[in-house]
Order: sequence, then structure tokens, then C-alpha cells
Amino acid sequence: MLNQLTTWQLAAQLARREVSARQAMQACLDQIQRVDGQLRAFLSCDADDALAQADAADRALAAGAAGRPLLGVPIALKDVIAVQGQPLSCGSRILGKFISPYSATVVEKLQAAGAVVFGRLNMDEFAMGSSTENSAFGATRNPWDTTRIPGGSSGGSAAAVAADECLAALGSDTGGSIRQPAALCGCVGLKPTYGRVSRYGLVAFASSLDQIGTFTKDVRDAALVLRAISGPDPRDSTSIPQPVPDYAAALQGGIQGLKLGLPREYMIGGLDPQVSAAVQSAVAHLEKLGAQIVEVSLPHTDYAVAAYYIIATAEASANLARFDGIRYGTRVDGADPIELYCKTRGAGFGPEVKRRILLGTYVLSSGYYDAYYLRAQKVRTLVRRDFLQAFEKVDAIVTPTTPTAAFPAGEKSGDPLQMYLSDIFTISCNLAGICGLSLPCGFTQNPKLPIGLQLLGKPLGEETILRLAHAYEQSTDWHKEKPPLKF
Repeated sequence: MLNQLTTWQLAAQLARREVSARQAMQACLDQIQRVDGQLRAFLSCDADDALAQADAADRALAAGAAGRPLLGVPIALKDVIAVQGQPLSCGSRILGKFISPYSATVVEKLQAAGAVVFGRLNMDEFAMGSSTENSAFGATRNPWDTTRIPGGSSGGSAAAVAADECLAALGSDTGGSIRQPAALCGCVGLKPTYGRVSRYGLVAFASSLDQIGTFTKDVRDAALVLRAISGPDPRDSTSIPQPVPDYAAALQGGIQGLKLGLPREYMIGGLDPQVSAAVQSAVAHLEKLGAQIVEVSLPHTDYAVAAYYIIATAEASANLARFDGIRYGTRVDGADPIELYCKTRGAGFGPEVKRRILLGTYVLSSGYYDAYYLRAQKVRTLVRRDFLQAFEKVDAIVTPTTPTAAFPAGEKSGDPLQMYLSDIFTISCNLAGICGLSLPCGFTQNPKLPIGLQLLGKPLGEETILRLAHAYEQSTDWHKEKPPLKF
């Protein structure tokens, strides 16, 4: 089935005219029809528009179009990335009927590369969550076990790729929201260096932490899609004015002699024994492939979660102030502006978003700014310094992606602190602004659930972590496993 192919496999078949873009898009739509009733990965999908894009791709292929590496490939989007004329709800009732008036830079880049950009994927409301149970429109389920969560906040993106509902997907990663669900759903998730990919058209959660990234079926796909969406953008002042490498070309050459850091602080007591065993086995495998394993220390790791939840909530409090019921989105009328604001936000925001706005407003308030926000920023500087010092000794760092495999739906929804700890291994990457990738490295037993291996790279070190991931992937079969969906 065409929807089960990787991006690079389908692109090659389309270029040779062995199949059509319409056939590929229809295969994805058929799969959505079959399985999404169980998964709820998609919030919406305009099939007519998707097929029209596919027909346009077929016409371009027939005309011999060249230089468009994703021509005819169906790629879906987390519902936090703007597409002109499409819904943009961010998983929230406050934007439940909002239609985007413009497209994000990454969407324009995908379209320029020829991709068929379709669908709105489910997510935790405003990207605040680790399980995609915080969506105002219903929870997404894990394709490997529909009684379990797919991770979050980009759970819809991970589930859709794992279930072959699309060839690839984009998500956003503020504290692990790409890598964590990728690990729990058994696909490849890549968070680029902060500034490598434009954030223009991404609805902001925490602007100094947010980054758009990719969900793919294998590492070569990640390299292809990353190259398509990367590059400087005058509309995003934080984008890095550096040329974009050919990431796919960088996959070759093996990993002989590369130094991999194993941080002692990440092998913690709360790590599930099956996850620990799978990661240790993966590290040993990388060593057999030629990598040199070096123990490193990231001494401020213990403070990363606390610092993150101060910085992220403070920025969320500022960013979400724009949702006031005046200019766009849901409005609940009141007798005066204050009552209108209160009623609109009370009805429009869910419990987790309200919790984080309250936390953020508190740490920014007079008398607490220095004690919390300023101190958290100082800790962030120390966390980044830890990584930069480690990268003087090693080419990349290897860790578990998550402390456990996917947990049952509802298990942690009543305990926010336990939920927040699901991102304990991924948060530091965002604080430091470096790149990170998760790929499958094994499965738990009874039930069989994916386990993720995380590779962390230097700023703009995507080529190195992609090469390491590709070498591991090509010498193992974990990425070839498919979830046992029944329909």
C-alpha cells in the first residue's frame, strides 16, 4: 500500500511515474477512514483540497518538473501551524471556529518542494501537555495500544505517521513535544536547533523554546523533510542566517571515530528497567558500529524541569494574553471588557492552559520576578553551558527519550507533576537551544510498546545526529515494525 511507504520511497516511485500522487493521497485518505475512528489523530481533513493538490502534483510530474524533492508526497500538520484557508484551533475551544488568513513559512516551503499539505492533527491544547489528553476535541490514542496515550503535545502527528495515515508530519517541540510522542509511537522525531526552522505561522506557546520539527518513518525521510523546511526567514527575527546543508548526503560515511557522550545524570532511578536495557543495548550497538562511548556530566540536569516550567509558563502567560475575545476566536459577551475577558477565557481555555497561565502570571508578578523567572533564566544559562562544555569532548550525546513506554490513558491526568516528569529527558534540549532526535531502539514486553533512543547534537549539529541515527537504523529492524491496528 502506498501509504505504508517512506517519503523517499514514494518520491522515487512518483518521479519514475510508477504511481500517481492521487493514488498516494487516496491511500492515505482510505487509511484515515479505516483507523482514525480509533485513533482520533486528525481533527479535520479536507479530502477534496488534498486530492486537488495531488492532481496538480501529477500534472507537474507529467510536465517533467525537477528540483522538487517532495513532489506529490502527502504531509500532514499539527493544528498549531497556519495554513491559509484552513482551521487553526490549537486544540482549543477559544479558536474552535478560527480559519487562518495566512500560511506559515514551513507550509510555503513544503509546497515549494511539491508536498501535498493536508489535514489538521490533534494536539494538547496550545501544545501544553505530554499525552494529547488536553485537547478540547477529544484525546488521541496510541496505535500500538489504543488504551494508551501517544505522547504529547504532538500526539496526533506521531500517531498519524505511525499508523500510515500520512507519509510524514510536522509538529512543534517546546520541551519534548516531538521527540517524546515519536518515542512512544515508534517513529522518528526531530527537533532542530532553535532558529534553524522559521517559527513564522506557528502559534506561540513559549517563544524562546518553541521549534517546528518533523515526524517521519525513517531517518532518511527526516533528512529530506528537514532540508525542505529549514533556512533563514526575514519574517522570523530568531531564524539563523546560515545556509542549509544537504542532510540526506550527510547520512553516508558511517560513524567510525565519532565520540558519543553518555551523561551519568540521565540513568536515573525512575527509569523503567526495560527502557534502560534497550537504551544500553543501543549504546553498545553504536559502539560496535565504530562510535566511541565517553561518559560526560551535565551537572545542572536536576534543575532543568523546574527552570523549564517557570520559563515556559511565563512566556505562555504573555503569549496567550492575545486571546481576549475582541479581535478573533470565541467571544462570550459581558457587561464590560473585564467581564468579557473573564467569561471568554473561562469558557475558551481548558484546565491545563489555565493552570500554566496562572503559574506564569505568578512568576512574572511584582515581588516574584527575581525569585523565580530571573533565577530560572540563570539556571537555563548553566544548562546550556553544561551542553557546550560536553560538546567540546564529544560529537553528540545519547540518552533515553522517555523514562517509560506509553502509559495508560488517564493514569497521570490527575497528577500534573507526574505528567510533567514525562519530559524529564527532553526538556534540557530546548533550554539549551540545541538539536535532538528520537528513533526506535526496541520494545517492551506485555504489552509490546516502542522505546525511543534520543541523540542530542551541538547547535546546528543536525548532520551528525542524523548520521548516527541512520547508521543505527540501517543495522537494526526496529523501524520496520508496524502497530497491530485492528479495524
